[in-house]
Amino acid sequence: MDKLLSLLKTNARLSNQELAAMLGTTADEVDDRIKELERKGIIKGYTAIVDEELTQNDSIAAYIELSVTPKAQVGYDDIARLIASYPEVESISLMSGGYDLAVTLRCRNIKDASLFVAQRLATIDGVISTSTHFFLQKYKENGIMLVDPMPDERGQE
Repeated sequence: MDKLLSLLKTNARLSNQELAAMLGTTADEVDDRIKELERKGIIKGYTAIVDEELTQNDSIAAYIELSVTPKAQVGYDDIARLIASYPEVESISLMSGGYDLAVTLRCRNIKDASLFVAQRLATIDGVISTSTHFFLQKYKENGIMLVDPMPDERGQE
C-alpha cells in the first residue's frame, strides 16, 4: 500500500506538513498527491472512529447476513446498491461462504432494526433469507482499539 495512504488510514488529521516530514517530501507534493488520490476515487472520504459507548447516542449496531438470488446480467450489484441507499446501512459487502451479502446497520433500537429487516430487506425481490446479529461490545474498529489494553501485571508484587 502507498505509504501516504497508510498514514492517512492511521490518522487522517495529520497536516500536510506532518505528512511531508514523515514521507521526506514537501507539503505541496503531499497536497498534490492527496488531490490526485481523491480525483481518482481512491480516497472516498474521511471519517472519525467514534466509541458509541461513550456518547449519549443510544443506538445499536447489527450485522445482517443475506442470502440472495443474483439477477441476470447484473449479479448482486442491483440488490447491493438498493440496500446501500438506505441511511441506516453503514456498510455492505459481497461475501464468500454460507451467505451472499453482509450488511452493517445502525438503528435507534432493536425494534427499529427488526422493522428494517422485516419491512425493507426481506421484501426486496431476490432476498431469500436473512440472519441478524447484534453487536454487544466493540473492542477494535478500523485498527483502532476502543477499549483500554489489558494491564501487564507480570513482575508486579
